Parts: sequence; structure tokens; C-alpha cells
Amino acid sequence: MTTTMPGHGGLPQREGDRPWTDPALSTAERVEALLARLTLPEKVAQLSSTWEDIEADGPEVAPGSNHFGRVGDLDATARHGLGQLTRPYGTLPRPALEHSRLLARHQRQVMAQSRFDIPAMAHDECLTGFTAYGATIYPTSLGMAATFDPELIRKVGEAIGSDMAEAGVHQGLSPVVDVIRDYRWGRCEETFGEDPYLVGELAEAYVTGLQSAGVYATLKHFAGYSTSMGGRNHAPAQLGRRELFDVILPPFERLVAAGVRSVMNSYAEIDGEAPAASRWLLTEVLREQWGFEGTVVSDYWSLPFLVNAHRVAADLPGAGALALRAGMDVELPDQRGFGDALVHAVEQGSVAEDLVDRAVRRVLRQKVELGLLDPDWDPRPPALRAGELDLDKPESRQLAHKVAQSSAVLLSNDGILPLQDAAGRIALIGPCADDVRTMFGCYSFPNHVLAERDDLGNGVEAASLRTALTEELPSVNWEFAEGCPIRDEDRSGIPAAVEACAAADLTVLVVGDKPGMFGIGTSGEGCDVEDLRLPGVQEELVEAVLATGRPVVLVVSSGRPYAVGRFASSAAAMVQVFLPGEEGGRAVAQLLAGKANFSGKLPVQIPTTPGGQPYTYLHPPLGDRQSWLSNLDPTPAFPFGHGLSYTSFEIDLGTVDRELVPVDGEFTVSARVRNTGTVAGAETVQLYAVDPVAQVTRPVRSLLGFAKIGLAPGEQATVRFHVHTDRLAFTGLDGRRIVEPGEILLQAGSSSLDTPVREAVRLVGEERDATVVRHHAVAVTVERE
Repeated sequence: MTTTMPGHGGLPQREGDRPWTDPALSTAERVEALLARLTLPEKVAQLSSTWEDIEADGPEVAPGSNHFGRVGDLDATARHGLGQLTRPYGTLPRPALEHSRLLARHQRQVMAQSRFDIPAMAHDECLTGFTAYGATIYPTSLGMAATFDPELIRKVGEAIGSDMAEAGVHQGLSPVVDVIRDYRWGRCEETFGEDPYLVGELAEAYVTGLQSAGVYATLKHFAGYSTSMGGRNHAPAQLGRRELFDVILPPFERLVAAGVRSVMNSYAEIDGEAPAASRWLLTEVLREQWGFEGTVVSDYWSLPFLVNAHRVAADLPGAGALALRAGMDVELPDQRGFGDALVHAVEQGSVAEDLVDRAVRRVLRQKVELGLLDPDWDPRPPALRAGELDLDKPESRQLAHKVAQSSAVLLSNDGILPLQDAAGRIALIGPCADDVRTMFGCYSFPNHVLAERDDLGNGVEAASLRTALTEELPSVNWEFAEGCPIRDEDRSGIPAAVEACAAADLTVLVVGDKPGMFGIGTSGEGCDVEDLRLPGVQEELVEAVLATGRPVVLVVSSGRPYAVGRFASSAAAMVQVFLPGEEGGRAVAQLLAGKANFSGKLPVQIPTTPGGQPYTYLHPPLGDRQSWLSNLDPTPAFPFGHGLSYTSFEIDLGTVDRELVPVDGEFTVSARVRNTGTVAGAETVQLYAVDPVAQVTRPVRSLLGFAKIGLAPGEQATVRFHVHTDRLAFTGLDGRRIVEPGEILLQAGSSSLDTPVREAVRLVGEERDATVVRHHAVAVTVERE
């Protein structure tokens, strides 16, 4: 007997006609059952996307968004179904629940136009939080990295993922795991710093949190994007395979091993090869060598860029064919290379349909995994069914506050901080003191979409540092003067600022960035700089204020490390924050007032001179100062890993459990840390490796592991780092990754240049092939005494 039943999405179906909707079957069985029923246009539709909210005359929210615009309405773009809906929340400023209603309407239309009512995956940005109007704005990734606290960042990922899942979004375009190589690059703020181990550790925590909420993370940008020439966005990358495999790729490899579900290509080029069209990178390395099983999605308009930027394809059909053969699965944000162009290429025989099938399998597998093909899947986001969507929950704000507080770095202090006993008159100076958007990253909704729409506000409540300091220290007579704009060369306000400083007991001077996109801001995507001077005439403002001779607390809120080291000898105290988000004003005010303690560490170095000598701490011996060979000194003012506290710590009593270690073995390094001060605080014990003699040049030191430990006054703990020799692998002369026998020096301390604990081990045995890394992390145990 044949019966009919309500089908997936409410359409009628015959019982057993749609096995892909049966959760009792395996994922592979469901995928193959659906794939066998799809026509070629329906298959290609699953590899395509559409951006419904894009406005040709709207803000430039992606490279070329104003140029490319829309390719058509859903009637046309989803006539055979659709793979992805692009940025349903992150493009226009609507109330969150209104976005949910629109997303549900779009999903219903996509399903209705598909013969098998297949929903689309919805993706959005989530770099400093869900990029939606009214969503919590967390510190930038560089700020998150300064916490040196993976567990805290896992909670951030989980909170962001929960909001996105509630809103009906399935994939987040984050994290950025590019390793900083040149501070002039505008996207420094989006990264987790300049060390691949720190990047991998924090990114894995974020990905674990995001995906635990049911939202797939997307690694960006695979690969080499951060090595662009001159620090310029969308420039060629100058790097060899050794730097690529030893510095740039390890975070990607680690996250693949950890189960990340999507990877996005880089816009750059590597030795003349565009990553979007690189079979070597997208298939041989990513899938065959590392075993990646998720989807590769294109960074926005990467396929058209193969035609007009890289010139490796003559036209869009050629670009689509190149990308598909290389291993690209989904074109974002629309369907210019895939879509009709790809259908025609297959029909003409220039592209094998098997390649389309390969990509469609990966897409359908994820739709099955996410429950989109289950018979009870509802196109209405959970929030719409519940009738409310709060994207800035109190617990999220509390988490944002904790991250902001944990990420602030006390660079120097002659005792003027904290200000808890301050009275009298304090001058509060600077363009970043009373502008909350100077605390938001470029991918926060206000700076990303509303940069030229001040009338719409920020969508979230945020207190400036001026407001927060007034609340924290109400007995102080605060006198505010902007001094100068962020960027414009207007010096007219500097005399008034100097006058206010000269009449005050001390000055808090707040300078830095106001992020934006493609030249609108001073930091962010497409906001690169020629050197590392503070933007505009802020350098002149700092010099003028310091020249008054009054005590100055210099606070820098920026997306990159600026060359403020030369002010260290004149400022009474210096604080670095990396765009601390909506709670940044309150968090920093509490730290300055002494109601909380600093615990952040630098994920990048702070240069002394504006040229920056664009070496990060992870440089070979020739990158060190060599005064007999060059008059230029690249020594940083503040090194990687540096950060002070209102208490003091002592790190000593290092031990290693063995002297001789097999090249495929493990060893344990121990160090004791004590709080020798009078207040509670947290210290980050950092372990570095030095390879004194190797067959190729090696970094002068590299981070092996770290542990952040909170200690009461007088309390001490023993930290043990359990290191597998995989962490000492590098690319040898023949291009293979190896572990080489020989001596390894081990250094532990509070920064890369403050390492009082010194030990050594000798790796013994034959040179070992380490092409496949099995141990990406260093386990840490802490015993309190």
C-alpha cells in the first residue's frame, strides 16, 4: 500500500521516495541517494551562493562589493536550488528578528525552487563577534591572543556560535589564522599574532567553541596572505616553501587535525600561483597530506579575481574550471565562476562532471551533518520560532568584559599606576579617549557597515574610556581635550591639550586607531600603512604632551603595534590594548583605577622606530642586531610575550626530566613561578626552544608552550610542559619536514627576552621524517604548592 506523508519543508512526498531525509541511514548513504537524483544544473547550484542584501551603492563591505554588486534575485539565482545564502545578518542594519524573518522567507523560496526542497546553508562573519546589528562586540583576535588564555577564548567561540545558531546561521567565516609577518599589513588586528603556536592554540580554542554550538568554522586565509609584499593587502606573497611550511601552515594543519569543517582560500599568490586555483595547495597538501574532509569555500570573488587580478584565466568559465579542478567546493559570495558558467563548461566537455560530483558530495555531507536534510528541519531560525533574538546578552557582555580586561598589556609603569588614590586634576587627552569606535575592530558591525552612518549609532551600548574613568574615579577633576583627530592632519587642538596637561597633576593620553574597511579606517582590511608611526598627527600630540614634563600615562588602542617604544623613557606608564570591544572602556578604566590587575601579554612586539624593521620575534640570526654590518637596529622596545602586573613574579628552579631524548620521543620541562608581590595576579610562563646548530637557519627562539596561572600573594606553583619532539620539526635542506638529532636549548620565563630558566636536551637517533605531525600541542600541568 502506498501512502503519502508531509515531506521535508512541508512538501508532500511518497513514503520512502526521499531516503536522504532518513536520519536512520548513514550520512554517505543519504548523500549518494540525493546526488543520484540531481541534474547537472541542480548539482552546480549546490556549489553556488547568492548575496541578497548587497547594495551597489552601499558600504564597501568586501573587496569589490560596490563594483560587482548583485547577480540577480532568488528567482534567478536559486532557480535550481542553492548552496549558500551570503551574510543574511551582516550586510544591512536591521533589527535581529527582522533579519530572521527575511532569512526564513529566503529559505522557503530556495526550498520551493528546488525539486527536492534542499535548504541553503547560511554563512556570516564572526571575527569580533557575530557581525550583526546589535550583536556583542568582543576584542579583536589580536586582543584575544593577548590573553594567552585558550579556555577563555573557547568560551568566546561558544558564545558567538550560540548566537549564530539561534539566528539560523550555519557557518562562520572565522577564525583568521594567518601569522603576522609585517606589522604594516592592515589585517594584523584580525590575527592571533606573530607566532604559529600561539595562533594555533588560540584558534583551536575558538573553533572548538564555535563548532560545539553547531556552527561550522572557516579557516582564513589559506595560505600566505599575511606575507604580502610591503604589508599591502592583495599583494603578491614573497615566501619560500620553508617559511610556508614552518611558519604559515602549522596553524592550518593543526586546525584540520582538530576537525575544522571549512577552509577559505587566500587572495595572495605564492610563487606565481593563485591559491584559489592551486591543486597543490587545496588538494595535495590540504586533503591528501593532512586528510581534510570539509569544504573549501572561496574568499569573496576569488574566482573573478583569477581573471582580472591574477590573469591565470581568460574568462569566468575558465576561472570556475581552474578552481574546481584545484579543489574549490563552494563559490562565495555569488555564482560568477560556478553557476551557469560551470554548467556550460561541463556540457561542452571541458570540465569532468566527476569533479562537480566530488564537490557536491562535500556540500551535501555538511547539510546532512547540520540537520538541514532531516524531515523535521524548519526554515525558521530557532529565534524566530521563539519570538525573540537578543544578540547582546548580559552573560555575553560579561564575557566580553573579561576578555577585554585579560587582554590589556601593561608595558611599563614607574609606580604611577594604579590611579586608585588619585585626586585633584587629571587631564584626559587624545582622539581615542571619547570615541567608542576606536575600541572596535574592522569586522565589528559599526565599523564594518556603519562607518559612514553615525545616525544609526552602534547597535550596542558601549562606554568610552572618558565616561568609564569618570564613573570609576568620580572624585577626580577630569579635564578632556581631544588634541587632534585620529587621521586628519589638524594640529589646531594641540595647544589646548598641552595647556590642559600643564595645569594637571597628571595626564592620561589615549591614542591609536579607528578601524574601517578599504582605506576608510586606519586599521583593518585594506587599511595598510607605509610605516609604523601613529596615524595622522598623533605622534606630534604625544611629543607635545610629554614635553610638558608632567607625568603621562600613555594608552594605545590599536589594531597593529605602532612604534611607540621611543616614548617609553618619557612616559610614566604605557598600556597597550588591541581594540578591546564594547566593554573596553569599562575594562581599561578598572585596570587603570586598580580595581583589576593587568595580565595581558604581547602577541606581537612593540617596535622602537617607525620603520619597524619588519622582522617579527620569529626571525633567524641575521634578523638580530648586527652593528658591525648595519647601522639599523631591529631590537624591539617591548618583546613578544612581554606584559607587567601590579604584583611581581619570580620564575626559577627549572628542570628537565631527561638529557637524552629520542628523535621520536618526549620530555618534560618544569619551572616554578611565585607571586612575590602583595596583590593577586596572573603570570604567563612561556617555554621557548633554541636550536643552536641546524642544517638550515632556524629562528633565534620559538615558542614551545605557555601556561597562564593565577596566584595569590606568596603563592607558588610548578608548571610542567610535556613536549613531544614533533614540536621541534622543521623543513630540512631537501624540502622534507624532519626532526634532526642534536642539542636543543630550553628557556622559560615571562617573555621571549626574559627567560631566567635555562635547560637543555639532546635529541638522539637518526634523522626522522616528520611529514605528518601527530602532536601539535604541548600539554601543561600545574601543581600549586
